Amino acid sequence: MTTPTLTEPSTRTVVAQRVTDALEPKNWLLVITLAVGWHAAGWSGVAWGVVAGIFSGVLPILWIKWGERRKLWGDRHIRRRQDRLLVIPGIMVSVGSGIAVMVAFDAPRELLALVAAMMAALAAFLLVTTVWKISFHTAVPAGAVAVASLAFGWWALVAVPLVAIIGWSRLVLSAHTFAQVVAGAAAGAGIAAAVFMWLR
Repeated sequence: MTTPTLTEPSTRTVVAQRVTDALEPKNWLLVITLAVGWHAAGWSGVAWGVVAGIFSGVLPILWIKWGERRKLWGDRHIRRRQDRLLVIPGIMVSVGSGIAVMVAFDAPRELLALVAAMMAALAAFLLVTTVWKISFHTAVPAGAVAVASLAFGWWALVAVPLVAIIGWSRLVLSAHTFAQVVAGAAAGAGIAAAVFMWLR
């Protein structure tokens, strides 16, 4: 067995990075918007889910990549807390624009409630980020699972272990502390569930 060198990441680190990349927030957002869209209005709801996914997942990642190319911040995971104070407002502009489009063209209420929950979480996390680097990587999937359990039933909670695995990956990569991982999951689930239930 070869011992990992300083320039060669361990198998554990490689797996953690793959988990982080494969289960990043954007992917959860695209899945939950399509799923809730289908639940709300069938195929027309799926079309609205695509719209919601573009404003909440696709445009934000394009914004992040734009800043990355110009070296305004690091990679798409935005590791520095200070950089997140620039990134989050841009994402909020995209999500807010999506809400405006959805309201203007009478999108399904349940899907609108989901996107509004995203905006509420972003606003709360922006405030927290001024002093602390809370985990978006656990917040988004935890919020998605919470919304899915309300929309589809308790069986959606089978996805909870995925949130734990993501948290593990963030710890292995030294991207967050344990408290930041747990707080992200708790706040993400709590805000998403409360706003979704209130507005749906």
